[in-house]
Amino acid sequence: MSDTLSMPLFPLGTVLYPGGALPLQIFEVRYLDLIKRCLREDTEFGVVSLFEGGEIRRPGEQLSLAQYGTLARIENCEAPAPALLRIQTVGTRRFKLHQVTQQKGGLWVGDIELLEVDPPVTIPDDLLHCADKLKEILESLEEQDIPEDQWPFHRPYRFDDCSWVANRWCELLPIEKPVKLQLLSLSNPLLRLELINDQLQEEGLL
Repeated sequence: MSDTLSMPLFPLGTVLYPGGALPLQIFEVRYLDLIKRCLREDTEFGVVSLFEGGEIRRPGEQLSLAQYGTLARIENCEAPAPALLRIQTVGTRRFKLHQVTQQKGGLWVGDIELLEVDPPVTIPDDLLHCADKLKEILESLEEQDIPEDQWPFHRPYRFDDCSWVANRWCELLPIEKPVKLQLLSLSNPLLRLELINDQLQEEGLL
């Protein structure tokens, strides 16, 4: 096993991918403290998907967490009220979760193994339609005059890259969570896009 590092965790019902946009509204003390520390120290936190348990703390809470997650970097933070933060984050790097403990204040901390960054892989001709369909979605949003900051993914757009296109489809498609996590765990971005292509065909989108 590769070296591990300790990372504060933010368990959520969703699955975050590298390059993915994730807005969060923070009001629990444990997460307010976490976000303030991340802002102060310019550090990231881990987003990991929930299999069991809720996002909001309850007495005697029991959580079952996914084995894979993604680090999140805070890009913007607003404080509309004294005990409320609204943040915009972006996924950066995949990780494998090995062990989890809960601190006295309720914050979950995990021993994580950082996974290799996806190498840039140009989309082959037979899969270019996956990128073209993604472009159509953005064009439709633009035609509807929907502000760009409300689009499901943000710049920079990398429509020529297997990893970026596959990850955006992973976020958009109604895929079961175990499948989303399996796709997240894959180290081969071309394989991830090939599997997404199968999903698009099953959904009748191609």
